[in-house]
Amino acid sequence: MTDVFTPPAQSADETASPFAVDVTRRIAGLDWPAIKAALGERGAAKTAMILTLEERALLAHQYDDDTKFRSRVVMARHGYGRGEYKYFGYPLPPLVAALRRALYPRLVPIANEWSESLGAATRFPEQHGDFLARCHAAGQTRPTPLLLRYGADDYNCLHQDLYGENVFPLQVVFLLSQPGHDFEGGQFVLTEQRPRFQSRAEVIDIKQGEAVIFAVHQRPVRGTRGTYRVTMRHGVSRITSGHRNTLGIIFHDAA
Repeated sequence: MTDVFTPPAQSADETASPFAVDVTRRIAGLDWPAIKAALGERGAAKTAMILTLEERALLAHQYDDDTKFRSRVVMARHGYGRGEYKYFGYPLPPLVAALRRALYPRLVPIANEWSESLGAATRFPEQHGDFLARCHAAGQTRPTPLLLRYGADDYNCLHQDLYGENVFPLQVVFLLSQPGHDFEGGQFVLTEQRPRFQSRAEVIDIKQGEAVIFAVHQRPVRGTRGTYRVTMRHGVSRITSGHRNTLGIIFHDAA
């Protein structure tokens, strides 16, 4: 009989940490009706500032601490672009865990509406721990939150973050660096492929500490003949100078 992996339980200190309390309050205070509307219209939504200066610095500095990560990926080796990223290992750092845990229940209603609109049988549970249990039972046991680091001339090719059969349809990226000061270029790029149409691209500028929430793979769009699915991909345009650091929050784990 094969044991099913489960992530380490959150400690009392972690769940009661200032990070957990403050982040939950800030995320609850976002304009969620506007976020939902933007996701429905364009497949992406910018948030107000969520991360403080202290939190942004803490996350960026963690990149050099290999004990916090399970793997490092150099994009050029795999044809993903240029730059690199590292996947956190379990247990996640308290701030990363707090963000993942606080964002998920706010996005679940949107995810379930999309799933129903697309005619899919999948429904996502209200709590993230229950969704992770589903992932782990299917062999998706490796955590997916990650830090990404780009330098001059680096970029990220258009892609989708799919790691197994269980895919939560939304994910979040936080910008840790300051545009115009730490780096130039490096815009977030989202493309949309509709049936019988050429791809549409959108460039999204976000400020330091803000986030963009966006569709991972497919989303529903209502047309004159009913609802149809469009395929989404995302990437990062070329960094023309400086260094750009981001935090990615993906809600499904990887096989």
